Amino acid sequence: MLTYEQARQRVIEQIGEKKGPRGTEQVRVGEALGYVLAQEVKTDREYPPFNRATRDGYAVFAADAKAGATLKCTGEIKAGDRVTKELWAETCVQIMTGAAVPSGADAVVMIEHTKRDGDEVRFERAAATGQNFVPRGSEARAGQTLLTPGMRLGYAELALAAQVGAAELKCAQKPRVAILSTGDEIVPVDSIPGRFQIRNSNSVSLAAQVRLAGGRPVLLGNAMDREDDLSSKIRRGLQEDLLVLSGGVSMGKYDLVEKVLREMKAEFYFDAVAIRPGKPAVFGKCGEKFVFGLPGNPVSTMVTFELFVAPAVDLLSGAEARALPIVEARLGEALEEKPGVTHFLPARMEGQGANLEVTALKWQGSGDVAALAKANCFVVVPVETEKIETGEKVSVLLRRELL
Repeated sequence: MLTYEQARQRVIEQIGEKKGPRGTEQVRVGEALGYVLAQEVKTDREYPPFNRATRDGYAVFAADAKAGATLKCTGEIKAGDRVTKELWAETCVQIMTGAAVPSGADAVVMIEHTKRDGDEVRFERAAATGQNFVPRGSEARAGQTLLTPGMRLGYAELALAAQVGAAELKCAQKPRVAILSTGDEIVPVDSIPGRFQIRNSNSVSLAAQVRLAGGRPVLLGNAMDREDDLSSKIRRGLQEDLLVLSGGVSMGKYDLVEKVLREMKAEFYFDAVAIRPGKPAVFGKCGEKFVFGLPGNPVSTMVTFELFVAPAVDLLSGAEARALPIVEARLGEALEEKPGVTHFLPARMEGQGANLEVTALKWQGSGDVAALAKANCFVVVPVETEKIETGEKVSVLLRRELL
């Protein structure tokens, strides 16, 4: 049986061969958060386009602004002002953060290091050449490539694109991910369930995870525990870029997902992983489309999506698969788990930096969504580890949406 690292790598290898994107679209820069870029973005001029002050203070010749020197202030420059006059020797100009430094000035002295009396400014510290301003063109040259295809667009990348005038961006189309739950016990979220029925929460959580991963969810509802209904809905799901099923992948009489997929000539890359929760996870290919069968218990569904489906969405978006958001923290309370599988235990992490501490929560197994809603992470207990003592360092898988 594969470890979760081996199974994840198998997903990356298989889907990497068919790496997207399948198409592109033009997206307004203010609406492109989370998209994957499909073009180069270049500067339209030098940045900054002028020597830019980084502090409020006085523009000076550094040689004139010695400690104890007094210079005459001949004017004021604020951000956006057109600056045409040169600085004269033995004078200074008051300047605001972001304003253009006048020609000739080679330093900006912070206002905190001066005292002013009328037009006279006394400097309490000696100025150094080049201090407190950014030289023209030092951030980027004109025509320089700043963003490249395959980059995922976050707020900093979008700000950079906007700064250079890229009002629209050519982006990879987000992959369409079909989501299909299975089981006679499942009813729609807006229904009143019978005593032995449950609402379709998996479709809601999977749709949210698809969006967080950068895809577009396509909700197909629920398939009953009948081969004809399941087969029909799987065929519909295979019209999208990726199909994700929840439930029906264990060993029970009515767990029909693998059986139906095999009858449809699917090729399987794994059908079990040495993890808990989530052991019966399935990954394969049916025709030209990749398929995931995730266990139906909600926590299992969420864990296996993060481990295996999220990198698939990355690759189908035209980006590289992002690393799992794993950090280290000290264990708050000792743990003892059965070895043989890697455990992902809902947990709560507090603190910051070197003081991060994580404690596994009490839970009732992989159907306990209430416990997971209190968690902001999972403690990862390695496959051969049986006991971890309080205070030991452990790996922690963060919940992506709570980063």
